[in-house]
Amino acid sequence: MMASTYQALPFFDAKLEAEYADLYERVRDRISPLEWAVHLPYIDAIRALKVQRRAVILAHNYQPPEIYFGVADITGDSLALAQRGATTSADVIVMCGVHFMAETAKILSPEKLVLIPDVSAGCSLAESISAADVRLLRTRYPGAPVVSYVNTSAEVKAESDVCCTSANALHVVESMESDTVIFLPDRYLGQYVAKQTRKRLILWEGSCEVHERFSGDEVRAMRGPGVMVLAHPECPPDVLEAADFVGSTAAMSDEIRRGGVSRVMLITECSMADNLAIEFPKVSFTRPCNLCPHMQKITLPKIYRALRELAPIVEVDLQVAARARKSLQRMLTVGRREAA
Repeated sequence: MMASTYQALPFFDAKLEAEYADLYERVRDRISPLEWAVHLPYIDAIRALKVQRRAVILAHNYQPPEIYFGVADITGDSLALAQRGATTSADVIVMCGVHFMAETAKILSPEKLVLIPDVSAGCSLAESISAADVRLLRTRYPGAPVVSYVNTSAEVKAESDVCCTSANALHVVESMESDTVIFLPDRYLGQYVAKQTRKRLILWEGSCEVHERFSGDEVRAMRGPGVMVLAHPECPPDVLEAADFVGSTAAMSDEIRRGGVSRVMLITECSMADNLAIEFPKVSFTRPCNLCPHMQKITLPKIYRALRELAPIVEVDLQVAARARKSLQRMLTVGRREAA
């Protein structure tokens, strides 16, 4: 589109190295000098393009340090990213995450241009269920409200009564008037919620391909003296039983931030542990490591190209977006009602 107006990337040189010395000092334990020499010209070019494009870069907690610390303006979990992106004055949002996250950003920021550096960055949870599946469940369980995890497509959100996050799933389920609730699509998160409520949950057989590979035996074998185990509720039940703390990515970060922990085993995606190790250098992290193959598709060169070409663009059908927005807004309304 407009690529001819931009110069080729500069090579790594002493001037560039000196300019970003403080940043590298922060991430050097996780990024080797050789890797840094490759990353730095892209970091510099992306930062310049952000200004030209009036763009904001959102990076999920599972993005690697060169993105998370190098170019991101806002970091966090999927819904928080979309919400905070909507409050910025930026014209362009670049979602460094997977496709359903970019859709959510577009739903909450319909007036902004939303880009995703790689359209093939998907999610096993989001891909495990379709809008047609939700409609079929409604016919099988008439009158049961549908609570859908935010890790779903825009079409599934549009067919749902309300959305939830891993942090507020129990509260959202409890807010439903019906004694039977259809909970989609993560069966492990659903099982975790079901143990804490008297409501009958109809579960789907979706799962996160990263979290489902952990096992309780693995956790117990790696646990050392004085180690606090923090696990994401998308993990299987035996992992959650072996953990000291179960919570969302934001909740796990907050638990470490509260202090008093010197050794942590983080049962979630690898890159999040890298980012937390940089943020909390005095905490020792043990990581039974599983990388998300979809998150790894987002790279600095792809971010640079997305900003340069203003593509790939994420679009959501207007009617689908309007219905999905209602499901998201109802979740936020439930939270405000609880806080009142």
